[in-house]
Amino acid sequence: MTISYNWLSEYLPEIIEPDKLSRILTSIGLEVESIEKYESIKGGLAGLVIGEVLECIQHPNADKLKLTKVNVGAAEPLQIVCGANNVATGQKVIVATVGTTIYPLTGEPLTMRVAKIRSVESQGMICAQDEIGLGTDHAGIIVLPSDSEIGSPAAHYFQPYSDWIYEIGLTPNRMDAMSHYGVARDVCAYLTHHQKEARPKSPFSNAFKPDNTDLPIKVTIENEEACQRYAGVTVTGVTVMESPKWLKDRLTAIGQRTINNIVDITNFILHETGQPLHAFDADAIAGNAIIVKNLPEGTKFISLDEKERKLSNGDLMICNAKEGMCIAGVFGGLHSGVTPATKNIFLESAWFNPVTIRKTSVRHDLRTDAATRFEKGVDISNTVNVLKRAALMIKEIAGGEIASDIIDVYPDPKPKTEVTLKNHYLKKLSGKNYHADKIKRILTALGFEIVREGQDELRIAVPYS
Repeated sequence: MTISYNWLSEYLPEIIEPDKLSRILTSIGLEVESIEKYESIKGGLAGLVIGEVLECIQHPNADKLKLTKVNVGAAEPLQIVCGANNVATGQKVIVATVGTTIYPLTGEPLTMRVAKIRSVESQGMICAQDEIGLGTDHAGIIVLPSDSEIGSPAAHYFQPYSDWIYEIGLTPNRMDAMSHYGVARDVCAYLTHHQKEARPKSPFSNAFKPDNTDLPIKVTIENEEACQRYAGVTVTGVTVMESPKWLKDRLTAIGQRTINNIVDITNFILHETGQPLHAFDADAIAGNAIIVKNLPEGTKFISLDEKERKLSNGDLMICNAKEGMCIAGVFGGLHSGVTPATKNIFLESAWFNPVTIRKTSVRHDLRTDAATRFEKGVDISNTVNVLKRAALMIKEIAGGEIASDIIDVYPDPKPKTEVTLKNHYLKKLSGKNYHADKIKRILTALGFEIVREGQDELRIAVPYS
């Protein structure tokens, strides 16, 4: 499981340094196998500054070089030899001053020093994109807008993202920790035990309400064993485009490829809460109907990767009134997914049977992030909360209006499992003698409910995940 320090910290009640947080995670059973520095731009543009070209003349000893004077906010301008064809007087540029280390896209890092180029001293370098890791362009130097502040750090202008990334070795039973919010809950339980009462900052709000009910979608579950809860909502008038920088940074840091704002939001929610979501192009839902069912053995289906697959009659499908649109909990279909032309979407949040999902995932060799979580068992009680959060994010980032009430089909609501925890057994198991109040605080912090208290035992309701 890959966890971002910056992302995780958003849910914690206090700032914990990365190394200390690593030790806490390992101590509570979420073993940190590695912790690495992540930088969207290698070196973070440290030492690079914005300068203004005051003078640009021909190099006296080379036809293809220019001799420039560049103001970087110091007492005196720098003399820099530049070979770019596009360098000119009056430009705002990126300058690597003497002592600065740059990290090209290819090759080794290079530390600037005073150099003589064709017998003329050069006090740094005016940079192109590929020379400092900003992009692949080497056709010429970077030219910034005229209002860029002379002498200010390039990092302030480009805002490269940095983070610490943890690789956590999870055992298969720890679905509750397969999300940033889930890990934050465990960290807060640690803080509750060792310091003071602590609760994770919830990402959920009570702000959800539909703007209208112009696009209702009817949901029917035919296989209630394989799909015990299915919720959805429609959002109309969205604009599918590139995600904002903060969202791309969050996902890219944990190794997730960004696609577009709608799909990225569903992936963000998955890694935040552990609940997979799926977005359909609502205009591709024939009959404005969602039917969760199995199709006949051998039914052909073209998945999102453009492969034609023959379905098993054990594969649960999300269908419209005419055909299958998605292999439930595993992989989307080619003709119902979100595209740049999509204007209206239907957002799905569901609980699928772990055994069913695993068999389908293995059968078709589709080991997706969604399938990995469904097959371990997601929190059936959080299905609607997550859906509301995603709909609000889509409205904020992609525009549009929430065009239906929450559709929530939950035929047979499941009660929480209750167990009895005896204090003497806990002592035998852990080797420690915990005070009764401390036991209750830790359990409550982890989401357990105290149903009844006895002299030497607690009756507790276990979280769904």
